[in-house]
Amino acid sequence: MTSVEEFTAPPTDHGAGFTRVLVATVVIGIAGYAITWLVPRVVGVGEYTTFALFWSFAFLVVAGLSGVQQEITRATRLAGAPRIDRAAHAGRFALIAASLVGALVIGSAFLWAENLFPGLGWAMVPPLTVAAASYTLVAVLSGTLYGVAAWTAVAWCIALDGTIRLVLIATTLLFTHDPVVLAWAISLPFLITFVVIWLSIRKSLAGRTHLDVTYRELTWNSARTIIASISMGALVSGFPVLLGLTSPNAPEVELGVLILLSTLVRAPLIVVGMALQSFLVVLFKERTDRRRLLLAIEAVVAGAGLVIAGLGWWLGPAVFEFLFPGEPVPSGALIAVLALSSALVGALCVTAPAALALSMHGLYTAGWVVAALTTLACLLAPLPLEARTIVALLVGPACGLAVHIIGLSLGTRRQRTK
Repeated sequence: MTSVEEFTAPPTDHGAGFTRVLVATVVIGIAGYAITWLVPRVVGVGEYTTFALFWSFAFLVVAGLSGVQQEITRATRLAGAPRIDRAAHAGRFALIAASLVGALVIGSAFLWAENLFPGLGWAMVPPLTVAAASYTLVAVLSGTLYGVAAWTAVAWCIALDGTIRLVLIATTLLFTHDPVVLAWAISLPFLITFVVIWLSIRKSLAGRTHLDVTYRELTWNSARTIIASISMGALVSGFPVLLGLTSPNAPEVELGVLILLSTLVRAPLIVVGMALQSFLVVLFKERTDRRRLLLAIEAVVAGAGLVIAGLGWWLGPAVFEFLFPGEPVPSGALIAVLALSSALVGALCVTAPAALALSMHGLYTAGWVVAALTTLACLLAPLPLEARTIVALLVGPACGLAVHIIGLSLGTRRQRTK
């Protein structure tokens, strides 16, 4: 999977790294689309709501914990780099953090179990606990791999998780539609992926990296990136949870269609943007022409958003009717607006790692938090379900993006005057 030599010299081949990570991201994107099509097709859009809410909640937690991955990426150094006194140990931090995360999920279950999953409640807690604790281990391991640009191992880590999840869910659906069993099929791939990747690269990786922060600094930096990443998750994988919690009396089918649409239409840009977060941290950290790089990437995101929106307006309703016969068909305008909203989140997925690469943790967090809080406020507005969904998906990310752009501009200006 990877060689010892890959950890003995500073990373330079970012072009090859981008290609490998992008290919792996395409693999998990296809797997995600297959799952999003398969489950409602087999169980129906109404019953899909429970599956989608667990998926959304699990990946909201995962999105939050991806903040750990990004901080580990930023802090990881090759063995030959200067060390600091009392530096944190990544493996020890991973075990402690995974234990704390698992305990937090169990301890908080009384707040959400019955509200999100009526009639199932505590049966959904164990799979979520396993998902959260296992992903914490994955986050530290993959963050270390990103930090030393071990691109082959990173790509395997990304692709393996999504592929295993597709296989487990498809196999489960052959025998049962039980939402608890399906929840386990969502959760177990995190643990399986960690075990497989760690066993494959541990001899090459062990003792060849170190962190440039103490435990206290690592915990504080991780806490800030986690807050930001939870906010990011609320805009992405956690959005169906927010929509469900703010729409308790909405018709199940209408809510299910909106959740399904927000997942399918926004995925192309958002999945790629989220998967490349740590890669972009590395890229921005090592480049001097950061402003030019930022503008170039944002131009690509905007162009892709316009193309997807146009295709959604033109072909979206027909494609939806073909994929989900017998279900209510959304308008092309709704699909196009959802696509445009994904471009705004995609733009945030570029400005955020740019801020983190400059160690602007406060700005990184502020942008995502403002976006999430604005989104939630819009969802609470006294509007029809579809209207407030559209407003929330457009206004929230736009406000967060404005915070990042202003902060990066001011920060760059201050650096030039020093």
